[in-house]
Amino acid sequence: MGMWIDTDMGFDDIAAIMVVDAAARSRPELVIDGVSLVVGNAPLERVTRNAAGAAQVFGWRFPVHAGRALPVLGKLETATAILSDHGMPTSGQRLPDVVVPAMADAFNALCRWLEGEGPKRILALGPLTNIAALALARPDLAARITDIVWMGGAVTVGNHTASAEFNAFADPEAVAIVLAHAIPFKMVDLDLCRQVLAAPSDVEPVRMAGGRNAALIADLLDGFIAIATSRGRAAMALYDAVAAVAFIDDDLVAWRPARIDVELSGTFTRGRTVVETRSGKAEFNAAYAATIAVDRARSIILETLRLEGSR
Repeated sequence: MGMWIDTDMGFDDIAAIMVVDAAARSRPELVIDGVSLVVGNAPLERVTRNAAGAAQVFGWRFPVHAGRALPVLGKLETATAILSDHGMPTSGQRLPDVVVPAMADAFNALCRWLEGEGPKRILALGPLTNIAALALARPDLAARITDIVWMGGAVTVGNHTASAEFNAFADPEAVAIVLAHAIPFKMVDLDLCRQVLAAPSDVEPVRMAGGRNAALIADLLDGFIAIATSRGRAAMALYDAVAAVAFIDDDLVAWRPARIDVELSGTFTRGRTVVETRSGKAEFNAAYAATIAVDRARSIILETLRLEGSR
């Protein structure tokens, strides 16, 4: 089964890629065919640097492609105010700031991939800009996508604003475009992700794993958790990695059909995802993850990080 990951390459994105990559190593039917990068956590130039550093350190063999640097409409919005200019906080070590190799264009790479045979699944971990560009320019190929699992949106309240989750707020027009093209769409939202948490005590098992990257992964995990603890919370949601678990193991998630739309205007409402679950009120166009096996998901993610730290 062909898999593609679309990402804005923060730490939880890296954890998500590790989760999918670990599944692919143990299940021969799963193959990561490529990764596309999108502006989001940081400007695209920093996203590509993070990706190049991660690919070198973790030995990724799948191709990585540079995608869209700006949203479909509206001003550029990044999460650097929370995640630092690197798009990835740390308590110590950082990814190496390597020379970024020439990267093929993500749009052309996605098109070539979709022209191939077999199931085509996409895990989207950032703003949906790359997928929207594909849907607008090549709707014939977008129609060949088996499904998209997106970490984004919120059934209740937002995080970037009171109404909107960041990935939706950064490019709501992209969300609307993807939904309008009737691509099978599953949303792993803010509320679900906030049930699967990492606490400061989860760092030490990674640090003690003994591999060449143990300290780096531990420092990045520690910096990521500090986003929450520095604001008075006990633990940090594992966001994109939760979506990765839902992507690779459908049995751990209860998907609920719904009508999902996104608000495109309003000072306080732009980027809000509106989720209607009453079948008599709207025609369903998507599904969202209503529940997840929390302990199992948390165990998969943290054990993946520990095992990666032991290599």
